[in-house]
Amino acid sequence: MTKVAFQGERGAFSEDAVLKFFGDVELLPCRSLADVFGCVSEGKADFGVVPVENSQAGSINETYDLLLKYALNISGEIALEVNHCLMAPDGESLTSIKTVYSHPQALAQCEEFLRKLNVEIVPTYDTAGSAKLIREKALTNCAAVASKRVAEIYQMQILAEDIQTIPDNYTKFFIVSKDKAKYADESKTSLVFATENASGALYECLGAFATRGINLTKLESRPSKDKPWEYVFYVDLEGHMEDGVCSQALRDLREKTIFLKILGSYPRNVASS
Repeated sequence: MTKVAFQGERGAFSEDAVLKFFGDVELLPCRSLADVFGCVSEGKADFGVVPVENSQAGSINETYDLLLKYALNISGEIALEVNHCLMAPDGESLTSIKTVYSHPQALAQCEEFLRKLNVEIVPTYDTAGSAKLIREKALTNCAAVASKRVAEIYQMQILAEDIQTIPDNYTKFFIVSKDKAKYADESKTSLVFATENASGALYECLGAFATRGINLTKLESRPSKDKPWEYVFYVDLEGHMEDGVCSQALRDLREKTIFLKILGSYPRNVASS
């Protein structure tokens, strides 16, 4: 059976993304995003599913850094609607809660609701793991922010539902693997590059796509790990790296950059674009 790694405990949103994309597979929960990449790289899992961007809180920078670090391919993408709940053990109420635990991204997505509660916010490694922590340590006056399914798994009562600040809250996940994705007519390509620190360098690089009418669906900079105050650029574009026009653009880009890594060409999920 296909084995898929994800970050978090059972019930995490990443697990929901695994089940939505793959269906019935063997699940491999991991403590950290780096562990997910490591498991796939070492052959302990066939695929990894990692969050890459939230429609409210923005990019998950750690994922982008790991995509640059590891020799893995993006082989797919999926968007998952994320609805957060505030949950606690039986006997607690909204007025008794003094501390709320969850993953930093979830806390950021629910910032407006949590601010009104006037509670201490404690970031943890996982949404579902927060509920597990409260249950296993029998913590009192504490609540977790996680999915409704987590409340069922860890036998928690839901104090409030859909507490995210923006109702239409989606997280996009990448599927990573050692193998490249099969060719698809409706594809996206993700890549990362670095330029000389010179006037017009980025403009010339982007011209490789603009002059060929290639649509860029994402452009984001991240600090370089090699030199202070220098940056690498992550790009998502419409098309497959083997298509004629995209292939030409990538050859042109390679001549204009000091570093270029193709992260993958994969079937485009229209809801994720």
